[in-house]
Amino acid sequence: TIVVVLDYVCPFSKKQFDTFYHDVAPIVEQKYSDKLQVIFRQQIQPWHPSSTLVHEAAVAVLRTDASKFWPFSAALFDKQTDYFDVNVVNETRNQTYKRLAKLAAGVGLDESKIYSLLEISDKPGQDGSLNTGNQVTNDLKLLIKAGRLVGVHVSPTVLFNVSKDES
Repeated sequence: TIVVVLDYVCPFSKKQFDTFYHDVAPIVEQKYSDKLQVIFRQQIQPWHPSSTLVHEAAVAVLRTDASKFWPFSAALFDKQTDYFDVNVVNETRNQTYKRLAKLAAGVGLDESKIYSLLEISDKPGQDGSLNTGNQVTNDLKLLIKAGRLVGVHVSPTVLFNVSKDES
């Protein structure tokens, strides 16, 4: 098992993803698919404020159609700089989510369905709570916990030959 741990707005993660996705993955698929499992683990980097938003979009893609995760990841890395600080600082969170949903539509997903998973309501929750998150918040918590369990703190990181429980 190889676990590739990447952040969508990390320039170094982009280099690693591009090399893996375009050069290594086809070889793995052709020659080693029965012997080697590759897991893409998302790693949110809090010093990149939009990191949370782009990773939420990838979770929404996974929940909607897991077969689109790698193509969406490729599209997201291709447009990575669109989500750097300077390019998101003057838009609301929901505006960024709308752009991410449109990007997901580009790989064949329903834009409105992706956005509905990401949208943050401007109204309190039924219990009056004001910090309600969105439809993928709990999934994101599990991703963060998975990284912490294996001691991953930065991206990119690669883990090789880890047990299924550790990945």
